Amino acid sequence: MSYISGARSLPDEQVRIASTKMDGIGPKKAIQLRYRLGISGNIKIHELTKYQIDQIEQMIAQDHVVHWELKRGERADIERLISISRYRGIRHQDGSPLRGQRTHTNARTARKQIRK
Repeated sequence: MSYISGARSLPDEQVRIASTKMDGIGPKKAIQLRYRLGISGNIKIHELTKYQIDQIEQMIAQDHVVHWELKRGERADIERLISISRYRGIRHQDGSPLRGQRTHTNARTARKQIRK
């Protein structure tokens, strides 16, 4: 098992499938990444050389916001909404549904965590 940019990948997975396991990279970006590095379509993770893995990590670090950076950005956005007292920020703070869902009979798991 190898780690590429913080994401665990199985050795017998194809590169394009393994790279979609990283937060922030979907199927389209995975295919673009593979073409830019000149990696063939059916190559598996265990067939990559150390140099190719380093190239993949460098390309991802340069062009894409992934994993911890992405999560840090999302958390900063939520903190900003809370600090300016927006409706969505208050709902985040309370642990209630944000997008107009019914709360009278649903959203019990979110409310149960608050009660305890």
